[in-house]
Amino acid sequence: MHLIYIDADACPVKDETYKVAKRHGLEVIVVANSPMRMPFEDKIRLQVVSDGFDAADDWIVEQAGTGDIVITADILLADRCLKKGAFVLGNTGRPFTEENIGDAVASRELSAEMREMGLMRGGPAPFQKKDRSEFLMQLDRAIHAILRKHKPGQAGQAP
Repeated sequence: MHLIYIDADACPVKDETYKVAKRHGLEVIVVANSPMRMPFEDKIRLQVVSDGFDAADDWIVEQAGTGDIVITADILLADRCLKKGAFVLGNTGRPFTEENIGDAVASRELSAEMREMGLMRGGPAPFQKKDRSEFLMQLDRAIHAILRKHKPGQAGQAP
């Protein structure tokens, strides 16, 4: 079974993910450090982990694998999940891939250094309506690609 994991920390596209997952009959696991309000749906569940540093990230990495989708804005989590074979999608619809994750990690580190030196302020750009649209399109595209690639009955897949 293919699962969608959401790194719930400040994720602005949880509701969109629930709708798309429901349309495709996929289960969504929302991973957070504390309880949060959730829709009452059979295929949506909350996984509360300890509030330790990176506890949610570590839990997602332990669970996610080939054929699963991870939704996160955390570049280091994206890198770890890609290494496990998961498809990773950023909150703005940007897919993280083996081809672009190295640049994303390097840019993250450079930005952190520039902030420490006082040469840069603030974080990512504010979430926009076009980001939501792009996310929906990319999530639907990812689900279709995964379902085509990992059809039930293929080796290693449950019927």
